[in-house]
Amino acid sequence: MMNGKAHLNRSAQRIVDRIIADGERLGITHTRGTLGEHLIDAGADSPGGLEVGLRMTEICMGGLGTVSMALDRHNEQWPLTVTVHSSQPVLACLGSQYAGWRLTHEKYFAMGSGPARLLARVEPLFEEIAYSETDASTSVLVLEADKPPPPAIVEKVAAATRLAPEALTFIYAPTQSLAGSVQIIGRSLEVALHKAHSLHFPLDNIIDGAGCSPVPAPHPDFLQAMGRTNDAIIYGGLVQLFVRGSASAARELAEQLPSNRSRDYGQPFAETFKKFNGDFYAIDPHLFSPAEVIVTAVETGETFRAGEWNRQMLEQSLG
Repeated sequence: MMNGKAHLNRSAQRIVDRIIADGERLGITHTRGTLGEHLIDAGADSPGGLEVGLRMTEICMGGLGTVSMALDRHNEQWPLTVTVHSSQPVLACLGSQYAGWRLTHEKYFAMGSGPARLLARVEPLFEEIAYSETDASTSVLVLEADKPPPPAIVEKVAAATRLAPEALTFIYAPTQSLAGSVQIIGRSLEVALHKAHSLHFPLDNIIDGAGCSPVPAPHPDFLQAMGRTNDAIIYGGLVQLFVRGSASAARELAEQLPSNRSRDYGQPFAETFKKFNGDFYAIDPHLFSPAEVIVTAVETGETFRAGEWNRQMLEQSLG
């Protein structure tokens, strides 16, 4: 997949160190847990904010992505937009950013993102990602949660990563927070990569990519907050991928990638979630993809576009 070492854990640790150093300005709280682990509250009992959300997104991508925020006057209703880019999108998005590590203990549940996944390699996805980091001395996990992980979860992560608890950092923020919202909608490129993988497009042929989504207003209700962050990508996300291979393969990928190819497309995500009685895994996985996709075949110079920006659905969900 790539030559040499990208050092995702080392890069993520540098971002963590800067967050801690800038903690007061960023509105986060840094403490140590009972096992010595580093805990960063980025939006639960601490205010957090947009900037720490951007930095959390960079951590999720293992330092292999650039993440920015800007105001777009042409988008009058939702002008604030988060843009992500990576020249190593497979490793950044699937090897690190994808929230694929389910962590549960009693009533605690969280999905883990970040380069700690590369060390643990507990997900089937890593059977297809050859890159590994056996020399990491520290690691980071980002959790979509309103509480820090209990000691049993810390011990589980320490065992899986083969690191001592004091070498681990857990940074957490709920979906209802500004930071939590930003790091979730910062996944526009990631969901495109994940869907390309599910469509069996050769991962090695995806060589570059960028994506953007509007930033929804946070909502105090978890279901509404989750719905808004998902809908921002499903109905408002835009991704461009640069791929090797034939023009016909690029065209087929573009046609299959957008969210409107899903059987569950066409209503706010919160309603879809309720329709399936809160069973996240009963929802068509092909729904989790950007609204619009552009695929460029770099070897032929041809570009293909599919999908649509759905203002009506954004108005229903984002307000």
